[in-house]
Amino acid sequence: MGEKCRHAKATIEAFLPLNMPADLSPTEIRAFRRKLLPWYDAHHRALPWRENTDPYRVWVSEIMLQQTRVAAVLEHYAKFMKRFPSVIALAGAREQSVLAIWSGLGYYHRARRMHQAARVVVRERNGQFPSRFEDWLQLPGIGRYTAAAVASIAFGEPVAVVDGNVERVLARLEGAVVKNGTAWERAQALLDRKRPGDFNQAMMELGATVCTPKTPQCSLCPVSGLCRTRGELAGARPEARKHKQLNYALVERTGAVLLVQRPRDARLMAGMWELPQLDQAPANEPIARLRHSITDTDYQVAVFGMQRLSLPSFGWFSPEQWKRAALTGLARKILKQLYPDRA
Repeated sequence: MGEKCRHAKATIEAFLPLNMPADLSPTEIRAFRRKLLPWYDAHHRALPWRENTDPYRVWVSEIMLQQTRVAAVLEHYAKFMKRFPSVIALAGAREQSVLAIWSGLGYYHRARRMHQAARVVVRERNGQFPSRFEDWLQLPGIGRYTAAAVASIAFGEPVAVVDGNVERVLARLEGAVVKNGTAWERAQALLDRKRPGDFNQAMMELGATVCTPKTPQCSLCPVSGLCRTRGELAGARPEARKHKQLNYALVERTGAVLLVQRPRDARLMAGMWELPQLDQAPANEPIARLRHSITDTDYQVAVFGMQRLSLPSFGWFSPEQWKRAALTGLARKILKQLYPDRA
């Protein structure tokens, strides 16, 4: 057995159940499954990636949904699937084209890794996706969550998923904060082996729509009778958000705007195009103000009109060009606000 296979086998074994959820008997676990799945069947949101279990559609959605709200993914998912309807189309595209469609979703390494994985699937697997959890782990950018999600939803493999929503459901169910490693064990013990994909989605759906971070709707919860908490955990506090100011310059020339490209080796958004950032705000009033938020930080953004800038590397982009360019999400938001008739 090769080193990669041994590592994958050890990884999946680490996620198999070692302990039952705290204080839940086998009877209660069966009751949990019986209550949760019918609720999901009746109340789950109609999302485009749930229309079927095609592994490509499931995979794209799971990558997009990482650390990103469903509402933000919906529009991007539709555009992405229209532009790249198959793994073959994605593998044959240029990276800049993939990043341009991805623009606005953030965490651009996800798009790059997905593009790399598509090429591996096409070149080394004849366009066929793996069906097993451990084989998914061999693809670029695939961690245990994505591997488990696609393997269970698209191929029915009985392996549980754990994201922030599932962790919260488990913590409230058991009345204690559940550490990540233990959460995987607990989730695997609860998993319905007959419908693993639906069960995984039901757990995430419960956390996203009912067992929410603030003001959970316990009266609507199908498993409230088995819950130790019935609400927020004692001592659980949301992390404080950071607040930062960003200043950008807008330089125009005959209908085109000046954009700069982030370094190829930048830690964040490498190779993406954006408006020139200013170290300090000029004395003149900004031509636009807006807010922008990512993960744990809220930004106050000001844009200043300028006649010229001294820059080592830049490009002039017409509206048609910037629409197709790999812009950062913030740059695209700024241009849409400044040029609503051209965006």
